[in-house]
Amino acid sequence: MGLKELIDFLNKLELSNIFYKLNKVRDDAIMVEIAVPGQRWEVEFMEDGTVEIEKFISDGDFYDGKEIETLIKDFSD
Repeated sequence: MGLKELIDFLNKLELSNIFYKLNKVRDDAIMVEIAVPGQRWEVEFMEDGTVEIEKFISDGDFYDGKEIETLIKDFSD
């Protein structure tokens, strides 16, 4: 897949009213970050034409503000 496929994909998202933003995390890829209810997707269009998709799916649990400290403690260096 190349630039045309990336643009076609973005157009499909827009026509479907699906929120996305572009990002660049790897040297050889463009990432499309997509947010839908209960899920977040990372779709990376690689320089060599491959596409990688990672989905993050909510477990449905919600937490109060106390969870902030737990998250910081668990994920800080």
